[in-house]
Amino acid sequence: MTEELIKKEHVAVGVRAKDWERAIEASGSLLVKSGAVTSEYVKQMIDSVKENGPYIVIGPGMAIAHARPSEAVHTDAVSLAILKEAVPFGNEENDPVDLVFSFSATGAESHLHLIERLSRLLLDEEKVGQLREAKSDEDVYQIIS
Repeated sequence: MTEELIKKEHVAVGVRAKDWERAIEASGSLLVKSGAVTSEYVKQMIDSVKENGPYIVIGPGMAIAHARPSEAVHTDAVSLAILKEAVPFGNEENDPVDLVFSFSATGAESHLHLIERLSRLLLDEEKVGQLREAKSDEDVYQIIS
């Protein structure tokens, strides 16, 4: 890829989360730490699931948390928290979830662009398997770059 989909500082392996809200907080906090979003954006992602259900669970064990572009988003970014133990999100078909992506988009066009790029990664079953086997943040970065 010519541009990074996920930066090194937006990856965490072996994350512990007791439920889906903590899983989104863990993934979202990676974006907060880098300044891509504010903590308000993480709250918006959680509120979106509370309002709309677990629509963010897009495949077996995979969730893509996000919210609408807002003033809480400073830059387009994607993060990934790989959970030590998968947690249910309330999606019968694809629970439990162990790969929790979060993304922030500054507008509709960048939102679509990020979803497209992330979808290409997640359609690659071999890479998804490698992500689940990754032992370190560096391993993950090598798989996705």
